[in-house]
Amino acid sequence: MTEKAAINVLVVDDHAVVREGIKSIISTTTDMAIIAEAETGLEAIRLSRQLDFEVLLMDIALPDRNGIEVLKQIKSEKPHIAVLMFSIHREDQYAVRALKAGASGFLNKQCSSVQILEAIRQVARGLKYISTQLAQELANNLNQEHEDALHKTLSDREFQTMTLIASGKSVSDIAKELSLSVKTISEYRSRILLKMKLRHNAELTHYAIKNQLVD
Repeated sequence: MTEKAAINVLVVDDHAVVREGIKSIISTTTDMAIIAEAETGLEAIRLSRQLDFEVLLMDIALPDRNGIEVLKQIKSEKPHIAVLMFSIHREDQYAVRALKAGASGFLNKQCSSVQILEAIRQVARGLKYISTQLAQELANNLNQEHEDALHKTLSDREFQTMTLIASGKSVSDIAKELSLSVKTISEYRSRILLKMKLRHNAELTHYAIKNQLVD
């Protein structure tokens, strides 16, 4: 491919070692190139406004914002950008939520370099990407009831609030991080506990850890 026709990629992850690893993998190709990298959600939004690129490879767990929220904002401004979400969490816990929010695909950080390159090429062509393992698991689970289905009843904002509570953050800390009032976060917490049939934060945290929703 010519340089003009190359798949330009923006990588967003707060860990330098992860970004370096992705750069090393992409450097082995001739049809794609990393044009910029970012550590935070705000940087990703700023660069998406300034640069022209085809694929955004972004971690869900960013230090300043949840990757799903960043995804929604970028897609609202640049709907043509293909976004690949990248996470250490199990695919079945986050992939469907990310795809519903506008992502073109989902990669687990334990995936191979071949999978990373395949996913980038596939979403750059306008297609969706999920691993064969996730596709099989989703197919197997279509008609089954699971304990972890409880958190899937939450809205994206409720889910985000739940993971922050489970990470040990206070209601006031969460309100500041999400730029919402303490009252609003308290209402989210009450709805989360009601929907998930839990009594308090300790049970919520136990549930999140058991289902690998937090690190």
